[in-house]
Amino acid sequence: MSEECTHDCSTCGSSCEHVDAKDLIAPLNKYSTIKHVFAVMSGKGGVGKSSITACLATALSQKGYQVGVMDADITGPSIPTAFGIHSRAVGDGESIFPEITAGGVKVISLNLLLENPGDPVIWRGSLLGGVVKQFWSDVRWGELDYLLIDMPPGTGDVPLTVFQSIPVDGILVVTSPQDLVSLIVTKAVRMADMMHKPILGLIENYSYFQCPNCGERHAIFGESKLEKVAKDLGLKVLAQLPMDPELAQAIDKGEVESIETETNYLAPVAEELLKL
Repeated sequence: MSEECTHDCSTCGSSCEHVDAKDLIAPLNKYSTIKHVFAVMSGKGGVGKSSITACLATALSQKGYQVGVMDADITGPSIPTAFGIHSRAVGDGESIFPEITAGGVKVISLNLLLENPGDPVIWRGSLLGGVVKQFWSDVRWGELDYLLIDMPPGTGDVPLTVFQSIPVDGILVVTSPQDLVSLIVTKAVRMADMMHKPILGLIENYSYFQCPNCGERHAIFGESKLEKVAKDLGLKVLAQLPMDPELAQAIDKGEVESIETETNYLAPVAEELLKL
């Protein structure tokens, strides 16, 4: 450890082997109990990670579980939009209260704390990491069966803070069927390995478009390479999701919870999580 160490590991690239990882975990809000924490991660942006998080939270909630979503994509939050939340979160001087969707999902996002949700968040990494810790320690989640963390893309400051400060039980890696899939997934998997967090499986978004008239499938972004990548990395493919204009429209309208379990592509993934 460097003599100039500030003991804030959120933006440090040094390896301090004698530091117990448990010592870096931030305390959970004292009014909260969370049974399982899963992070939804991608090696790059634009793969529909937030949509998948919202659909997965909806599927778990519709099965009768108490679910929360932490929007850790601080500079590009979109979870409130998916759930149609436009109000601001409030606090009592001791805790921050998450907003609750029509379906009962508890949500916290920086957009729920900004006076104008359209304002850009131009902060350095240490400030972004601090917000994530606050979302864990200062938000009164109450009793949750599952907390899903919608991660920002990449492997930078915020993912590092999440994995060091929050006891994540497992990671879902989201990708798309493009030539860079192997590199993108490998980066995310290697970060998870370095942080000693298990990868639960891979989810491929935009895998195909199915013609509503003839039923034929078209690989808009090229044929998927996910099975080979998963095999090479020893990982499980949890789902390969189609491009669905109706689903995209529902999310844009803030109506993700209108998707029934029977038509929710993430329902099988939810079943996988329930086995853990």
